[in-house]
Amino acid sequence: MKKFVKALCAVAMAGMTMFSAHAAEEKSITMGTLSWDDLTPITAVTKKVLEDAGYNVKVTTFAEWGIAFAALSKGDVQLLASQVNYISQDHWDKNKSRLEKLSAVSHGLYQSFAVPKYVNIDSIDQLNANADKFGGKIVGIEPGSGLMRDAKTAVGSYGLKLKLVEGSTAAMSAAVKSATARKEWVVTTVWEPSEFMKKYDLKFLKDPKGVFPPPQTYYWLANKGFSAKYPVARELIAGVYLPLEDLNDINLDLADGKKLDDLMKDWYGSHADLMKRWSNIKKD
Repeated sequence: MKKFVKALCAVAMAGMTMFSAHAAEEKSITMGTLSWDDLTPITAVTKKVLEDAGYNVKVTTFAEWGIAFAALSKGDVQLLASQVNYISQDHWDKNKSRLEKLSAVSHGLYQSFAVPKYVNIDSIDQLNANADKFGGKIVGIEPGSGLMRDAKTAVGSYGLKLKLVEGSTAAMSAAVKSATARKEWVVTTVWEPSEFMKKYDLKFLKDPKGVFPPPQTYYWLANKGFSAKYPVARELIAGVYLPLEDLNDINLDLADGKKLDDLMKDWYGSHADLMKRWSNIKKD
């Protein structure tokens, strides 16, 4: 009987310890991000969910993935959203022993060749037969980007006769805008989520050789020990999910000159019930 009482007391003490740790959860969190169209809404919405639950959230913006992952690993920031199954895979592999993968927050990032929907081809391997209609070129973006590296690989793999033209995102947008206004044939390197797919009514060309990576997932990452230190925040974050369509809509509005703060207020207002459910996921 004494052993039973001791065991019961031990369980009770453990429960009290867990409750104390839970109750004393720190309320200050620093999030890292990059100023990319897709990451900006993800960070803003998750920040709002945490703030509504009583957390004080600071956001630090980094110039590139290497610096962001180094800061996350050292604990300078505690959270970072990233696409670790391709775009930042090398940084994840290098640092993952010091990190945690918390949850998926969106899915569907894809980049490849695209054409306007009025162009009646559907696959990369149809480009050569229509090279003249495209002016013998593929409108590219900044040299050295991951998309352009994959595009160069695709040109070789498919034996494309079209020239991949390096440039900038702004120049690509201007070229596609001009072509679609005239209903001309144009093929470009583009990605989703972005404003371009909706803005110019584009479609991705099928990639039968599988040169371009499949659709990727955005994950919330944290430095090791975050889940134990922030159990409530961890569950709140796990409940947040932004469909690709929402990211596209926000990006299109940003491209049209609307301010992010105003867009976020509109998004929160139109998703009030969803935000409430997210914020109630882990409340005692």
